[in-house]
Amino acid sequence: MSRAVIMSVLLATLIVVGTSTPVWAAQLDARINPNAETSPFKMNYQKTVFIEYPNGGNLFDELKGKEWTVSGTADSSNPGVKALMEELNRGIANDGSQAQISDLNVSYDFHLKARNINTSIDYRVILQGTLSDYVITKDSQRTLVDLGWRGLTTDKEINIDGIEINIPINILRDHEPEAYTFFAGTEAEEVLGKHLINADFILEQPLTNWHFLFDPTGINVDAGTFGLNEEIAGFVVSTWTMGESSIREGRQVERVFEAEVMADQLYIVRSVQSSDQGNLATIGFGALDVLDEVEIAGVTPTPPEDFMTTSTGDFPVMIVYGMAGLAAVAGIAFFFVSSRSLKNEQQGQQGIDPNRLVGYQTSASSGGYQTNRGEAQLKDDQDYQQTRNVYEAEQSQSPPPQTTPSTQDEAACGCAASLEMGSECDCAMQGACLCDGTCKCGADICKEQVSSMS
Repeated sequence: MSRAVIMSVLLATLIVVGTSTPVWAAQLDARINPNAETSPFKMNYQKTVFIEYPNGGNLFDELKGKEWTVSGTADSSNPGVKALMEELNRGIANDGSQAQISDLNVSYDFHLKARNINTSIDYRVILQGTLSDYVITKDSQRTLVDLGWRGLTTDKEINIDGIEINIPINILRDHEPEAYTFFAGTEAEEVLGKHLINADFILEQPLTNWHFLFDPTGINVDAGTFGLNEEIAGFVVSTWTMGESSIREGRQVERVFEAEVMADQLYIVRSVQSSDQGNLATIGFGALDVLDEVEIAGVTPTPPEDFMTTSTGDFPVMIVYGMAGLAAVAGIAFFFVSSRSLKNEQQGQQGIDPNRLVGYQTSASSGGYQTNRGEAQLKDDQDYQQTRNVYEAEQSQSPPPQTTPSTQDEAACGCAASLEMGSECDCAMQGACLCDGTCKCGADICKEQVSSMS
């Protein structure tokens, strides 16, 4: 029964996870080439809002059965995209960075779906553009790259072809005005009014807390035989990533904002965003630093000769080797102590002292053939309880075996051997007996011997 319950829970979990849509907040993906004047970047903003009506009501009646999608794309020639680009560049400058967005494309998708107990609205805005002016200084040995531009955020209304894409409540205001009236002037309006284009957390998380790795493929001798991109030929590629829970970044959890609205019924508005994620790469080996409170990377074609690192950043490989060495020393010490302990234990004979044993012969002659079989027994019964066979106790408790009584003639006669040998044997040794005509033993072998001799 318990196994069936466990399997049911696992199956339900798989169904929920498999049918759930991830709700990322802001997701950055950029690759900076310090040897070029521009580099591409992509920023994805996503949020889901749930409007819950557990007891039905007028809001349920208003939204029941509705489903619609608003989507579109625009480039930098669009006035709304130009306004967004100006707002983002203004925010970058306020963060102290000298980098600027020189080109931008915007795509957006808003989807509303009403259900029996709630209505969900999925918001998604994707920015793809070109970054420029990120190189601070450059010489023959190193290039300083500005990385303080990554907090691409604006709290202004952004209208593209008549669609406001940054403030979630505006999509309700423009496409569901009757539903909007339930939230206007309430706490729910504040929850729905949090701007979507927000990457503050990506900027606030120091790059020293991000995971760092570098790929040396570009400097391999035979890398060119595998169609290596010319951009990274002769270079390594440094990568910083963030978004998972760790000791440095802390526990990353989804951000949930909730408000209740009391109208004809109790309504609940919930905004859900997962933790931000970032993937930032530079061509070359990047060593992090800070210049005028702005994070930068000193980029060189190859890493220093003595540099060794893991995905944790500045955790040296030598420490890992040292820990492995300590484990080996601990193992050797364990075996050494164990060996000493064994040597200190009592050695030699651990059972009965041979001096307390005496042997006696158990064989007898048979027709001139004498064996040398014997047994060993204790000279006395001292410490008998410690050395006795455990099976002996069981045998003593069982009834003695029944024996068939032998006749007086058999007991007296036994098996008479020939007079020339001057010996006699017992009937138990039938195969070795030589019986004469005076033997009255009832054994078949003796009868056959007597018959053959008469």
